[in-house]
Amino acid sequence: MPHLHGRAAAQESVFARMSRLAAQRGAVNLGQGFPGASPPDFLLDAARGVLGRFDQYAPPAGLPALRDALGADLGVDGADVTVTCGATEALHLLALALLGPGDETLMLEPVFDVYLPQVALAGATGVTVPMTLDAARGWQFSLAALAAAVTPRTRALLLNSPFNPTGTVFTDAELAGIVALARQHDLWIVSDEVYDELYFGPRPTPLRILAPERTFTVGSAGKRLEATGWRVGWIAAPPGVTPGVLGLRQITSFSAPAPLQAAVAAALPVARESGFYAGLRAGYAARMTRLASGLRDLGATVFEPRGTYFLTALHPDWTADSLLDAGVAVIPGEAFYARHAAPAGLTRWAFCKSDAEIELALTRLAAHARS
Repeated sequence: MPHLHGRAAAQESVFARMSRLAAQRGAVNLGQGFPGASPPDFLLDAARGVLGRFDQYAPPAGLPALRDALGADLGVDGADVTVTCGATEALHLLALALLGPGDETLMLEPVFDVYLPQVALAGATGVTVPMTLDAARGWQFSLAALAAAVTPRTRALLLNSPFNPTGTVFTDAELAGIVALARQHDLWIVSDEVYDELYFGPRPTPLRILAPERTFTVGSAGKRLEATGWRVGWIAAPPGVTPGVLGLRQITSFSAPAPLQAAVAAALPVARESGFYAGLRAGYAARMTRLASGLRDLGATVFEPRGTYFLTALHPDWTADSLLDAGVAVIPGEAFYARHAAPAGLTRWAFCKSDAEIELALTRLAAHARS
């Protein structure tokens, strides 16, 4: 029999693995980043209202109502928006559209696990620039190190802000430096902003505002509206570029689920006008504070995020396997490292879960520490 291509030997992702093990062993799942709450009622009501009305293929670019709603929400022309099956497809589509054999893309490490494989599937190479982790100053990013990694083969910068897993939000000065670097070397910028409404402090500045001519913004309704399983994502492209992206989009998944697109289109203005995002941030901030305090009480060094719904922690005696034995599933730090060594004892914790789940996790960890 013929054999599968070597790329089909890809392993189960650590996120799927930890969720599977958590379910099998009855562990509290603070690993994979899906919320513990149901989506908001206004989103669910919108979904119920569109069933039976939007049940056939949507246009590959997305339902016009959703493209217009996203354009209004993001401050761009709806014609420059492409709706995708989640942000993961958006990133894959952009890798195919921007890169080819011999090209390089720069990204920071720790790095979300799909970035490097997607670049490789496009025939290109992902080049990672390591962030540093200091017990007092937290996660640090060096623009000089990023600039030093640029070569004649570099085609794009792939950035994530708010940043998973570190929780970093780039400052305006850092963003200005990134834009200057991209313009100096004529690079595309792919800005993964799926956590754009999940920040603690000043609102992050979108890169598309600073460099509209070269920035692709990737977003997700799943993170904004607590519905990660809906798989409605998007790309906001530089003006005039979307037709080229759409040519490829027709041969990836063709179109995202039409009824869910219609529901998100109806829900986006409600979320903005009702103050839903502010309430979401307040709830996450409280849970983050509780989890961070509990982990510190157990001897961990905790790095509180400026965005996302993850925090990172260091503890000399903790590994993902030992914590699973205690009844708590987390993501090991090494899952976010491919080119460099992960800091010893690094773990990532999701606090998008319920108060009860967080309290149960801390209770189990305290009991395990006493045993």
